[in-house]
Amino acid sequence: MIEIIETYKATISFTAPTAYRAMLAAMDEGADLSSLRIAVSAGETLPAPVFEEWMRKTGKPMLDGIGATELLHIFISNRLGSARPASTGTPICGYEARIVDEDMKELPRGEVGRLAVRGPTGCRYLADERQKSYVRNGWNLTGDSFSQDKDGIFHFAARSDDMIISSGYNIAGPEVEAALLAHPDVAECGVIGVPDEARGQIVEAHVVLNEGVSADSDCIINLQNHVKDTIAPFKYPRSIKFIAELPKTQTGKIQRFRLKGDH
Repeated sequence: MIEIIETYKATISFTAPTAYRAMLAAMDEGADLSSLRIAVSAGETLPAPVFEEWMRKTGKPMLDGIGATELLHIFISNRLGSARPASTGTPICGYEARIVDEDMKELPRGEVGRLAVRGPTGCRYLADERQKSYVRNGWNLTGDSFSQDKDGIFHFAARSDDMIISSGYNIAGPEVEAALLAHPDVAECGVIGVPDEARGQIVEAHVVLNEGVSADSDCIINLQNHVKDTIAPFKYPRSIKFIAELPKTQTGKIQRFRLKGDH
């Protein structure tokens, strides 16, 4: 991708956050991405550290948004001039979005709930039992957990199936991932919830370290303390596994279900 950008002087890049991390590292080795005027992050949520490092190194805007196969379209996005870290933006023209509970009642601003969307596009699968409740009262329930702040900006928490419930606390894996990615020793990471007899689930982080960092007990303690200090003590990963690479799709999305397959 870097070679293509350099050769053809591409001006807009669409790729996943994991690819942007690789591109940022390549810039330190001399990669020339100066032709880009906009970077669009796609495929999964954009961690704040990736957004902030991209802005610092390139000075060019990076946009994040969310779409769904069933809606055939992106429906919430940041805009040029108003993009913020760890934010998905506001609905695009023609679409409405709200945060609801299990009974489809809209939740107060700041609370995490289910993302419901409606607009000029939409469909559901006729031969999939999971799709029976996908459309309710004309609203599409995307399977994502979000919150909406006082300014109406939407913020991704996690895929609803990936929310980690530990000792009664709701913990969003991507928030823990963002905290770990802000540590200089971490190249990539994926966070999942794993069964635990005492707590129901615990947070487990699968971490790819930067070259030259020792994967030892001191590193585990340092990363755990970093998460405690960055977000909250109850959200730290009680289990950390060091791996050589994360399982990903061809488009760079982390396959967290494969990390869960070990349990």
